[in-house]
Parts: sequence; structure tokens; C-alpha cells
Amino acid sequence: MMRAVYRRPAFEVMPRRRRARMGMGGAALAALIIAVVAATPALSSPVSLSANPMDDDGRITLGELFDGAGSASSVVVARRSGPTAVLDAGQIQAAAARAGLHWSNPDGLRRIVVRQGSAGASLTQTSAPAGRPGATVEVLTYARSLASGDVVQPEDVVWSQVQAHQAPAGAPQDAAEVIGLSARRAMRAGAPVQSRDLTAPEVIARGDMVQVAFISGGVRLTVTGRATRNAAMGEPVIVTNLDSGRAIDAVAVGPGQAVAGPAARAARANPQQFAALR
Repeated sequence: MMRAVYRRPAFEVMPRRRRARMGMGGAALAALIIAVVAATPALSSPVSLSANPMDDDGRITLGELFDGAGSASSVVVARRSGPTAVLDAGQIQAAAARAGLHWSNPDGLRRIVVRQGSAGASLTQTSAPAGRPGATVEVLTYARSLASGDVVQPEDVVWSQVQAHQAPAGAPQDAAEVIGLSARRAMRAGAPVQSRDLTAPEVIARGDMVQVAFISGGVRLTVTGRATRNAAMGEPVIVTNLDSGRAIDAVAVGPGQAVAGPAARAARANPQQFAALR
């Protein structure tokens, strides 16, 4: 005698206990999705670096650095103690990202120079005249001792108050003028910076292997060649492409590094601010 086998219909409601377990799992999954969405930052807003960043009160904000900073304009990211401040481009890029801004750094800048605005300059000019007995002036000085041949980095110079009679005539008024230069002789910490003590460092020697980068609109192509002459930072150098034998007009931006194309003009104008490709 055959026994009938019961099969549960596909539409039959599942047992209450199983429904409860699935309901709890679904609720937990929904809660997890909501938490992840809440923790996910909003899409970053693209911004561009100001052509000539300036600040008036010594507090450097994202709004003073970038065009289109919007609600993040008042975020302070650095401080300026002298006529100029030299900022690390990577750190500023990270600070902008934390504030919801996206700066792609299309020119590959390594440093950003921020200068004193007109309002801050007018305040500075109210100090005592330099000829007055006991008067002090603000000059660029060495933060540490440098050996002959050392290249000046942003952290190597600071603005300091010195007696007016100790301030050298024609001293650099902009830190960007000396950063990236090489000391002609040993320099003592605390000594005023003088242009005659610095020179452009030679970063490429004739016969050196050089990486040449063509940078345009965020696109970067790199080739390797051999230098035909010595070159200091920001100086033109002709590099022979090892593959094609063609001569490439480039500009030296670091040891064994050069750039060609539109980026070469920027590197020649401001080599100490341009990022060396590493």
C-alpha cells in the first residue's frame, strides 16, 4: 500500500521561529547598512589652488589657498610668522581632503608659498623706524647650522627679530627665494640669510642618467635619457632619449630629474616650489 508523502507548498508561510530569526538578521543588516552610509563622507568638492595665495592675519585658511573652498574656507591649516610661509603641498592636500575638498595637484607641486597680504603689510609698517636706537626688524635667519653644499629646506629658515644694525642690506624678503638653494660655505644657526651666501645647486651632471617627465593636464609620461650638460635647479638641460636618440629640451628639477612640455615653464620660473619626480 502506497503512503502519501506530504510536500510543503512553495507559498506556505514558514514557521514562526524561523521567521523571527530571519527578521532579526534582516534588522541587523539594515542597521549595518545605515551605519556605513552615515559614516561615509560626502563626495569631495574639486578645488583649484589660488594663483597667488595670501593671508592678512597669519592664520592660513583653505579659503586663502583654494578657489571654490565653500564652507571649508574658514578652516585654518597653517600659520605664517613672517612675510612668507612655505607649506608642504602633500600636507595641505591631506588637510583639504579632511575638510571635504579634492585638490588633484595637477602640476605636481611640492611646496606652496603663502605671502603676507596688503592688510598685514600695513600693520607691519607701523613698527618703530629701523634707525631708531634699539629698534628691531624682522629678517630671515637660519634655523640650524648648514654645511657647505647643504640645500636649504623650508624648515631650515625662520623669521626672527634682530637689531636693525645687524640686518644685512638687501636681505631676501621672501623665503621662497632661498629654499632649494645651496650654501656656498658653512652657515651658523641664527645668522641672517644673505643671497651672496647661496647658489643654485647643481643637480644634474653631464652624462648622468635622467628621468624626464612630460606633464600636462594631470597626464604624466616618463622617459629615460642621458644629460648632455651640467644643470642646476631650474636650468635648461638637453637630454638624449636612450630609445630614439632624439634630443629633449627639459628643465632640471632635482637630482637626475627633469621635466618637459608645459610643466617645464613652471619649473623654470619657480624650481624650488616644483615637485621633483621621485
